[in-house]
Amino acid sequence: MTQAPAVDLHPPKVEYFDLAGLTNTDPKGFVREVDSYQLAPWGLYMARSSDHVEFHYIESWLLPELSLRATVFHFNPAHRRDQDYYLDLGEYSQVGAQRWKSIDHYLDITVRTGRDSELLDVDELLAAHAAGYLGLSEAQAAIEHAAVTMDGIAAHGYSLERWLATKGIELTWR
Repeated sequence: MTQAPAVDLHPPKVEYFDLAGLTNTDPKGFVREVDSYQLAPWGLYMARSSDHVEFHYIESWLLPELSLRATVFHFNPAHRRDQDYYLDLGEYSQVGAQRWKSIDHYLDITVRTGRDSELLDVDELLAAHAAGYLGLSEAQAAIEHAAVTMDGIAAHGYSLERWLATKGIELTWR
């Protein structure tokens, strides 16, 4: 019997979004300058450059009521991926007049519009729960939100936009 590869076990990734200071503090504590924040009734939009080897720009919408972060990565040519959206499951909230916070709950979904979506990192969620990083109610909520999201996107022809429109949400991108 072959053994599954080891999971990169880590506490939930926490990120901060400072609207007044136009900064984004990433999970490793690096403070990044933000080009644009936009508030909408359904959440917060952020756009910023990135020094990541795989992508040079990132755009994200934090959608608290859906427990989602929808991201478009602008990949560097050598690292292009066949995906339109990357969705993180977690807690997204406003923690002051000019500050937001995200706590990642390990599960991710990639969306290829009109074709499919894929649930990722179930092994990370289970390992984090087993290690005590995520309680049972948080782990269960992540799974339930992922199922609702996957079902909603599939029911709308694998279109994130069409599913969100049924909820009165219209995301804008650069």
